Order: sequence, then structure tokens, then C-alpha cells
Amino acid sequence: MEGLEIRTEAGVLRLTMNRPERLNALTAAMSDRVAAEVEGAATRDDVRVVLVAGAGGAFCSGADLSGADAHQNFDVTSLDRANRIIRAVTGLDKPVVAAVAGVAAGVGCSTALACDLVVASPRASFLLAFARIGLMPDGGATATLAASVGRARAMRMALLGEALDAQEASAAGLVSHLAADDFEGTVEALVGRLAAGPPLSYAATKKAVNAATLGHLHDALERERTGQTILLRTADVAEGMRAFGEKRLPEFRGE
Repeated sequence: MEGLEIRTEAGVLRLTMNRPERLNALTAAMSDRVAAEVEGAATRDDVRVVLVAGAGGAFCSGADLSGADAHQNFDVTSLDRANRIIRAVTGLDKPVVAAVAGVAAGVGCSTALACDLVVASPRASFLLAFARIGLMPDGGATATLAASVGRARAMRMALLGEALDAQEASAAGLVSHLAADDFEGTVEALVGRLAAGPPLSYAATKKAVNAATLGHLHDALERERTGQTILLRTADVAEGMRAFGEKRLPEFRGE
């Protein structure tokens, strides 16, 4: 489909977001298809592992906020689409790997955080810039980020919109692999190993680790949905999104 390349080979379902001119920003159709493909992988005997990647040197810059009236098009249905992806990734009884070659921002960052293993290239960066437009993190990031890096660093990223580069993300425990030399080779070796590994063991392990570390994910998704829905009605968000489109600093008034 447009904006998303889908390919299955040697047990690996490869989902490559392909809008490099928009840093692979997710459209509604792309979000729906990513979720559907991950959900469908649960019953496919030819899929042992899912790989999520981005084309053109970026992973995903988040939801597509282009256009002068983006705030009118970004609503609770956008949140529900993001949450569907996160539930699909964490609920799948097969490993899901994120290959992050460049920027992972917004829901793109949330998606990477939800994956079981994250391979970062030296050019990768992770950014939750929701506060810059008057919103709060969503896509389960309030749970997955804190589970990975701890509360203090999570607050810095969420409140201040501080990005982590690849080295910082590795040191903080946000990624499982930092591919300093051969990014593509590292990704291929990893998914190949997982595809040849013990699927029942992987399923049981993923379920146990997620239960121990992300048992509150469902509640986090609901809190994010409620909070984001309220924020989307505010003048601050409308101003934040306009400022983003106009490439200027927003003037927040707490309204």
C-alpha cells in the first residue's frame, strides 16, 4: 500500500514505513495497516518475527501533522489508531523488532518503545515532543518509557521534549542494540536468529516479561486517551499545532 512496504521472507514479516519526504510520518491508512498486519501475524505460520523499519534514513516522525488546520484532523481516532498498534505489538506472541535508523518521534517513538528489541543506528534519535504542541505522550509511552529508563529520565523526555541520541539511548537502556558499525547487518542477524529460534519459548518469555514490567500498560493507554482527549479541545493545542506548521515558537496561555 502507499506509504507502507509489506514483505514476508524466511519467517520475517517486514513492515517498512515509506514516506521519506515526511520522515515516514504516519497517515491514518498507514496506522491501520501496520496494526492489522501485526495482529494478523498471530495466526500466520509463515511469520516467526516482525520487523518494523523506516525508509530513507528515518524511522517515523509520528502522526502526520501537515496542513494549516492539522489540529482539526488530529482527534481521538488518531489516539485509538496509535493504541491499536501498541496493543498489537505488545500482545503478539512473537518477537517484534524495531530497526531505528534515524529519528523516532511522537507515536513513532512510542511504537519503537513498545517493540521487544530495538536496534539503533548511530544516527538514531528518540523524541517525545508532545509538550511542544501542548499535548501529552501517548501510544503507551508514559508506561513503556518509564519502564525502560526510569521516572526521572522519562520526565525529562516527556516534560522538556529532550531527545536522546543513539549513544544516550543505549546508555539509558532505551534500546537493546546499538549498531555502531553495520546497522543493516546487525538487524538481519538478529531477525534471522529470532526466526530460527524456539517460538514457544519466545511467546512464554515475552508474555512473562511484559506482565512483570508493563502490567499497567492498559491503564496507561486509557489515561493517555482521556488526558489527550481533554487537551485536544484546548486553545493551547490549536496554537501549538499551528505554530508547528508555521515553524515558530507557540505562545501557550493555559487555555
